[in-house]
Amino acid sequence: MNTSLQILPAVAAIVFNDAGEVLLQKRRDVDQWGIISGHVEFGETVEEAIKREIKEETNSKAIILRLIGVYSSPASQTYRYGDRTVQYVTSYFEAIIEEKIDLDFFNQETAALEFFNIDNMPVDMAQINPYWLSDALSKEQKVFLR
Repeated sequence: MNTSLQILPAVAAIVFNDAGEVLLQKRRDVDQWGIISGHVEFGETVEEAIKREIKEETNSKAIILRLIGVYSSPASQTYRYGDRTVQYVTSYFEAIIEEKIDLDFFNQETAALEFFNIDNMPVDMAQINPYWLSDALSKEQKVFLR
């Protein structure tokens, strides 16, 4: 097996505030904005993983509202890191934060947190599935498989 090619489980979540704005995290590793996301660690479920990621990256506890979809398309889920290439299979959720988010919070992963109007997203967005916003806003009661 070529160890430079990997398939890994991942999680992501969209969080809206009461005004319908989307919470984005400015990631320190790529210096770009993106939704809360991360890897599933050995021994945890995808639900546990996204709750952990939200806590680590926002310092706030979350409640999962629904599974939006599972994303595995090589076109949008493949990332290149130096000498290795990873295709992520991402479970994507909608979550709400149980407490007020401290927008001044930062740590080794999070450079900044900010809510953005869906019509005025930052231009420096990290690579993301092209359907992330439309699927989250969809009124269809279904799970998307992309």
